[in-house]
Amino acid sequence: MPVFSPSALVNELEENLFSALEKMAAQVESLQRPLIDLSSGSPRQPTPPAVVASLQAAAARPENHDYPSFWGKFTLRQAIARFYQRQYGVELDPEHEIAVFHGAHIGVTGLPRALLNPGQYLISTDPCYPIYRSAAVQAQAEFYGIPLHAARRFLPDFTEVPEKIARQAGLLMLNYPHNPTGAIATPGLFAEALEFVQRWQIPLLHDFAYAAIGQRAGEKPLSLLARPEAKQWGVEIYTLSKTFLMAGWRFGFVVGNASIISAFKKLHTHSYSTVFGAVQDAAVTALDLPENEVTHFAAIYHRRREKVIQALRAMRWPVDERQGTFFLWLPVPAGFSAQQFTEKLLRDAQVLVAPGHGFGAGGEGFVRLSLTASEEALAEALKRIAALKLFA
Repeated sequence: MPVFSPSALVNELEENLFSALEKMAAQVESLQRPLIDLSSGSPRQPTPPAVVASLQAAAARPENHDYPSFWGKFTLRQAIARFYQRQYGVELDPEHEIAVFHGAHIGVTGLPRALLNPGQYLISTDPCYPIYRSAAVQAQAEFYGIPLHAARRFLPDFTEVPEKIARQAGLLMLNYPHNPTGAIATPGLFAEALEFVQRWQIPLLHDFAYAAIGQRAGEKPLSLLARPEAKQWGVEIYTLSKTFLMAGWRFGFVVGNASIISAFKKLHTHSYSTVFGAVQDAAVTALDLPENEVTHFAAIYHRRREKVIQALRAMRWPVDERQGTFFLWLPVPAGFSAQQFTEKLLRDAQVLVAPGHGFGAGGEGFVRLSLTASEEALAEALKRIAALKLFA
């Protein structure tokens, strides 16, 4: 059988961090005790019953059995506009300032393709969600990550971007609350980001994946679009995966600058499929859920974070409590690299975490621990790690 070589573009892509972690986990002997996966970013909570019921009813409607519109149902875009007005005080034109797609991953990879020219720079952070780097590759662009430092609470300093790179930039891409560090955006961060893109006349893309999970219960992370002038210069990606516990439903949208939305919509008609109409109807139900029900979902992670931080303190594992998302960004013990520490936890405790260097060179010396496992699994994992006495 002939073996065909992949394209140069595919060869340039790095191995997906999470597929690599799956391979590591598959090699672990877990007959004595089961593997506990603390590397996952899936919420692992049941989707709200009202949303499930909405899907079940919508799946039976004949109009949802035809090909859906690329633009998404107008009722859905109206629901998105209502949601942003209610949550962030942002007015959106459902016709020109909203685009929907089959999972936020499509926005993360598609918007750079719609905006960047070959050879331009996609500027983001180091560390960052790894797909940002591959998004640059797929757009035939270069990637530059602004180094993030604990001393600045993992917020980028835009003065660190070399002028040569800024002059060749075609897009600034941010993500706060930040994956993997858990850093929370400040008003100053978005003000500085908008100043940067205006100076260099480039668009700003904000990935708002963890919009519902701040540092503590009741805290609402900042939306870029709530800032003055933000809609003139940028767009924001939102996903229902985390806020509404709909990870497997694959529904996301982008809102903001009409010219950016228009460029993406044109690419969408050539490159991607559409969202099943019944999922769109269920998304309307989710977006219109009462506020107290939505905040309840995030409160579960806050309770888990408090318990995990207490356990980390007990074993003398340093942790910065000022983190959002449902992850914790933790330094590895002295004498270990991120990979070595990840392998030790997997081998000796049967606990899988995500090594920091998988998020970029700036992640070396850290691991990312997920709070999406059950409280029982988290407690058992921490008990196993404590028994190793790595921080005594």
